Amino acid sequence: MNKIFFASALALSLLSCKENQSRNTPVVENAVDNAESSVSGSLKSYRKGDMVDQIYSELVRNDKNLKALDDKIIAIDEESRKVLAVYGETLRKSESFYLDAHNQAASVKDSLLKQQLDKEIKMSSDQYDLKISKVKELIAKVNANSDTINNLYTAFKIRKTIPEIEKYQKAHPLKTENLEKFINKQNQLLNELKNTK
Repeated sequence: MNKIFFASALALSLLSCKENQSRNTPVVENAVDNAESSVSGSLKSYRKGDMVDQIYSELVRNDKNLKALDDKIIAIDEESRKVLAVYGETLRKSESFYLDAHNQAASVKDSLLKQQLDKEIKMSSDQYDLKISKVKELIAKVNANSDTINNLYTAFKIRKTIPEIEKYQKAHPLKTENLEKFINKQNQLLNELKNTK
């Protein structure tokens, strides 16, 4: 009987604590508090614990225009990688060929034949370099544009999230009273320890 009474009392006290807790928590509408509970933004590149990305993710979730911009940036980034991968594969194979050809030619014992091979390899390599000079220039431009897009997007995200962190700070002011009370308690204990013999 005592066990049932004790279990009932425990259950009731837990429920009342939970009710008090939910009544006491302030309702705050800001992206920072919401970001901690839902880090499921559309960008997959969030660094774990990165508050800028978490807050921005929450803003994206609640704003169609930001979501559209976010989707465009993701799409252009993926397309850029795919386009560069196609050119990169061809360039890599050609560079590998000339390197391998040069290494194999180095193993030829006949010095006259070796010189002829080196000339032919160099001539072909130089011709290829001329052919792809415009391609390399355009690849450099694609990479530069990608860097600029990433830099501007990072700046945009930071500027967009600064007001949100400021809202959060206003909603969670840090008062000194509790710290001062606790320091007084510590000081009392310190004095007690110093005076105990």
